[in-house]
Amino acid sequence: MTEPIGGLNPVSTRVMNLATFLTQAARRDPDGVALVMGDARWSWREFEARADALAHALQTRFGLQKGDRVMCQSQNCMEMMQAMFAVWRAGGVWVPANFRQTPEEVAYLTQSSGAALMFCNAGFPDHAAACGVTTLVFGQADFGPSVQDITEAHLGQRPEVAVVDRDDPCWFFFTSGTTGRPKASVLTHGQMAFVVTNHLADLMPGLTGDDASLVVAPLSHGAGVHQLTQVARGVKTVLLPSERFDVAQVWDLVREWRVSTMFTVPTILKLLVEHPATAGADTSSLRYVIYAGAPMYRVDQQKALDTLGKVLVQYYGLGECTGAITVLPAHLHETGEGPNVRIGTCGHARTGIEIQIQDDQGRELPPGQTGEICVIGPAVFAGYYQNPQANAKSFRNGWFRTGDLGHMDEAGFVYITGRESDMFISGGSNVYPREIEEKILTHPAISEVAVLGIPDPLWGEVGWAVCVAHAPVSEAELTEYLGPRVSRYKLPKRFLFWDALPKSAYGKITKKMIREELEARGLLEKAPA
Repeated sequence: MTEPIGGLNPVSTRVMNLATFLTQAARRDPDGVALVMGDARWSWREFEARADALAHALQTRFGLQKGDRVMCQSQNCMEMMQAMFAVWRAGGVWVPANFRQTPEEVAYLTQSSGAALMFCNAGFPDHAAACGVTTLVFGQADFGPSVQDITEAHLGQRPEVAVVDRDDPCWFFFTSGTTGRPKASVLTHGQMAFVVTNHLADLMPGLTGDDASLVVAPLSHGAGVHQLTQVARGVKTVLLPSERFDVAQVWDLVREWRVSTMFTVPTILKLLVEHPATAGADTSSLRYVIYAGAPMYRVDQQKALDTLGKVLVQYYGLGECTGAITVLPAHLHETGEGPNVRIGTCGHARTGIEIQIQDDQGRELPPGQTGEICVIGPAVFAGYYQNPQANAKSFRNGWFRTGDLGHMDEAGFVYITGRESDMFISGGSNVYPREIEEKILTHPAISEVAVLGIPDPLWGEVGWAVCVAHAPVSEAELTEYLGPRVSRYKLPKRFLFWDALPKSAYGKITKKMIREELEARGLLEKAPA
């Protein structure tokens, strides 16, 4: 309850349980298709009944109480979405892991979140064993009862839907752990209800039950938030039939189901655009191809626009803000040049969100000056679970500090320079790798690149560019090409050519993984622990 205002009685902070989105969709269109995976189909009525049955079992058979955390280790499947809504309905907190993590990593997430119950796909017995908690299985396995069997046994039974307040946790959204151990960002029912509304307003306006959404990224993170938004509008969700990413199959599903929305990341979008199957694909149903998770380089953005048309929507945000910081809507994506084209922006502030560029003292910087991107608004999380040190570091005067560097123009459009941890200092000058990467990618032979700051006895740090080339090119050629395009102190000292850049389970190129690969190849001394 909040404090009295002006002598009035305290007002309620009760909000809708997020699982109610599923109930509302099932009421509006009970026989409509809700979930598709391969040959399997669930109607909204079936989806609702299965979520109810599982929630009832969680409460009556497994003793789930409000606030209990429930781990999930699984690749995308229909039962994963069923479990998510069942956990919320029963009052639990959804704690999904990246399914590509090791058993030891998932055990750490289980322990640090305090989860005593786990959903686990049948293909991950070692993860279940490492976690050592009560486990319910998607599929059939000998390390726990089957969710399908549990559901069938409880069909027709309704749970006691948990009463929730605005600040009651619903989801522990783990950071990707690019530095140190992953941290659990606490997302709440009230916050997530705002994010769903904000997604519908800023990213996908006008969605209806006639739309269809194809899932090409793990439901454990941004794609899961995206699919919650689809459920809120009764949009059918189409899952890939297996975890194997097949571009031709993606386009077949887009055509078959008249897919109108997709959530992806730049590396996956790049794969979709550049695949030979795309040339003959029917993409006419697409309305919103949403990309986030990392900035998209200008040359890749232009190619995607030329291939798919003006359907791209970019958003920028961290898990701590549930993605809701900026948006660059479809009508502001441009392929050409000109005075009104803002090249390199990630968009303007999302509805209800305020952004400031701040110096290291927390003072707002004027347009054009680089500083830390800071944000306030209802999309900002409730803090890191049981981590007061991280909370103290991440908040200042009420502002959430993203750790990203950037600047803002006079019209309020934000330009990301890079992570604060990516910036390096060479000869006393700040160097922002993204600026150099953008220039390197304009060379016709380069398809991917990452620039890192490497210790140097003379300059302090110098840049190394790790490149993926699809045509012959030499280090000398790239040096000559970049000469007139970047200042001399920004020019990489070395260019390395690899067959591929290591990527995270979410398809992101991370500097931490590249640095580790440099160490593994004996090109860089291992940093002290």
